[in-house]
Amino acid sequence: MSPQDDPKAKTPFENIGRKMDAEFGGAAEKFEKEKEKVITYLNNEVVPAIRTHSSKALRTAAEQLSKLAEYMEKNHSS
Repeated sequence: MSPQDDPKAKTPFENIGRKMDAEFGGAAEKFEKEKEKVITYLNNEVVPAIRTHSSKALRTAAEQLSKLAEYMEKNHSS
């Protein structure tokens, strides 16, 4: 009986396929872990910083608009 006739015999391609499956499976697990780290970092660090800076920018803009409104009122009445 030749290796081609034996259904239990593994071809080189089957071995390569199994190795690739194992490596890609490991890479997928690592990717998932890294993805979770990135999401956590974004949620814990980036989003709060953006909110803080955005609110500061809005306050600054509000102050400038208030000054502009005062300027317009002064110049309109004179």
